[in-house]
Amino acid sequence: MNSGVLQTPIDFLKGVGPNRADLLKKELGIHTFQDLINLFPNRYLDRTRYYKIAEIQRNSAEIQVIGKIINIKTIAQQKGKRLVATFTDDTGTMELVWFRGHKWIRENLKVNVPYVVFGKANWFQDHFSMPHPEMELLEEHEKNLRSAMQPVYPSTEKLTNRGITNRVLNKLMQQLFTEVKNTFNETLPDSLLNQLKLLSKNEALFNIHFPQNSSLLARAQYRLKFEELFYIQLQLIRKNIIHKSKIKGYRFEQVGDYFNSFFSRHLPFELTSAQKRVIREIRNDMGSSAQMNRLLQGDVGSGKTIVAFMSMLIALDNDFQACLMAPTEILSVQHYNSISEYCNKLNISVSILTGSTSTSNRKEIHENLENGSLQLLIGTHALLEDKVNFKNLGLAIIDEQHRFGVAQRSKLWHKNKQPPHILVMTATPIPRTLAMSVYGDLDISIIDELPPGRKQVKTVHRFDANRLKVFRFLKDEIAKGRQVYIVYPLIQESEALDYKDLMDGYESVVRDFPRPDYQVSIVHGQMKSADKEMEMDRFIRGETQIMVATTVIEVGVDVPNASVMVIESAERFGLSQLHQLRGRVGRGAEQSYCILMTGHKLTEDARTRLQTMVRTNDGFEIAETDLKLRGPGDIMGTQQSGVLNLRIADIVKDGEILKIARSSAIQLLRDDPSLTKKENLAVKRTYTELVKYRNIWNYIS
Repeated sequence: MNSGVLQTPIDFLKGVGPNRADLLKKELGIHTFQDLINLFPNRYLDRTRYYKIAEIQRNSAEIQVIGKIINIKTIAQQKGKRLVATFTDDTGTMELVWFRGHKWIRENLKVNVPYVVFGKANWFQDHFSMPHPEMELLEEHEKNLRSAMQPVYPSTEKLTNRGITNRVLNKLMQQLFTEVKNTFNETLPDSLLNQLKLLSKNEALFNIHFPQNSSLLARAQYRLKFEELFYIQLQLIRKNIIHKSKIKGYRFEQVGDYFNSFFSRHLPFELTSAQKRVIREIRNDMGSSAQMNRLLQGDVGSGKTIVAFMSMLIALDNDFQACLMAPTEILSVQHYNSISEYCNKLNISVSILTGSTSTSNRKEIHENLENGSLQLLIGTHALLEDKVNFKNLGLAIIDEQHRFGVAQRSKLWHKNKQPPHILVMTATPIPRTLAMSVYGDLDISIIDELPPGRKQVKTVHRFDANRLKVFRFLKDEIAKGRQVYIVYPLIQESEALDYKDLMDGYESVVRDFPRPDYQVSIVHGQMKSADKEMEMDRFIRGETQIMVATTVIEVGVDVPNASVMVIESAERFGLSQLHQLRGRVGRGAEQSYCILMTGHKLTEDARTRLQTMVRTNDGFEIAETDLKLRGPGDIMGTQQSGVLNLRIADIVKDGEILKIARSSAIQLLRDDPSLTKKENLAVKRTYTELVKYRNIWNYIS
């Protein structure tokens, strides 16, 4: 069927009319025939069985009964009236009850004519009654295009109140199928239909709305979910291919002295096989003529910095400069300290540029960048200033990229005649299914093992009543020369309350850990930056043993000597935040601990979060659980939740279908990048139409 007919305004469907059209547009966003076809049911009722009145059980199932109305009356009650019809079959009687719409209902009810009624039967005063049943004359019921599995469509209160019930939506759907004669264009190539044994588009659409049985319904759902995910993946992967063919990158063919001598002589530890694999992926990218656009995911402490540094060495070996940009000054100083140590051994010039760099230093950095004598630059947003110009920037690395806007990232691109290679790093594990959908146009590398010698952090959940025992444990750890974090939640809406919690907590810590035996630092959002830096610095240098803080320490404080993380009111934190906080300890060789403190009153979700933290240290497993608890919109933030406005697929439950859809899209584009082969004409046509009629691509990445 040509797509033109499906773009017919919904006003022209028999049975709709201007008023209904207006409601359907406002309430469900249905403007065209196509929109109505794509209004998929969100559940189904099994209408295979007809009950006798004598067989009805006292449960909450919805049932259908065939019988006749023998009498109708109006009964007064405390508020208003109710309409009651006595309904009977050859085994007994029950009541049908309406609390509103009496006049219209009474005029339309027929006495002594067979009806099929459907609804929930309630046991009330020694008999069954069915409030507001769905009713259909038996004669009509037998004629209708219907199925045993009855669809229930998404709806709103306003639609129901204005008479557009589920039954009306069902009727409109039947009318639509009658008008378009079930001739929908196939959107997938035969090769895919055969390989995956998928239903045709016609069969799938018919069986999603009028399933003939539960097995056909399952196959219809699979086919339509696959198609939806396949086209999203096709778009993302094409974007990636076009990016690679159009945006040329510098070709780094050399792996020379810097890289080789660091690898053979100065590596501080043996690389894990995951790190080696990722470095190979990056080398291949930078060795091709396309610009690298890669996302590097690795849990806290998995060794991303060393991978970043070795990637920079490849740029240096090819006579280019490299830079690393981090979201906070603390994090950039940390990167600078670890990287400059390596640079000294290799005689590489490196500088740091942040908001607090002095004017004279800035001037020198700007000059040395432009004449090429400065090879590596590390810093914060300060790298984006207009005055910062490189002689030849070959690689830009962005750490924790979700903290930077798109506009800021593109500023880095434009520091050059030709865009540098881009490596984006994050310690926030993104569930694989979400990464495929949201960052599907980036190449993704994952470091999924910890360096040898790292001990897993032991995590326990303790109630407030155990606080004295917990404090005793902290004293033992401090006696061994270790340091402790105690973190309080920060929830913006109640800053006053949070501040009070933090200050109360600080006072009780100082009481239990008195000077001069113990020194306690405090850091929170209301302090001046300079004071914050000073307190952090005292803790990093080991002058204080305990750091009481809000979540400002979540990203990037690296104190190998800190071995205990106490998280107060842990039930108020999200899973990914708890995992990030736990990652602040366990950075040295000693056994580290994370103690989750809560009250006794916990919601089901909070309990799941705490159990997950105690059970596993695997960031990806935690991210998957988080996705199930919170849903995709929450995790990506409002910016990117649009990508997941899916009609039928569910990014959480349909991860397996997503993987198959992605690999099918990759395979298809590998064989036919421009979609010009005869067998892919349906794909080309659908793809073009989707872009034309639906703005779904605007959301992506």
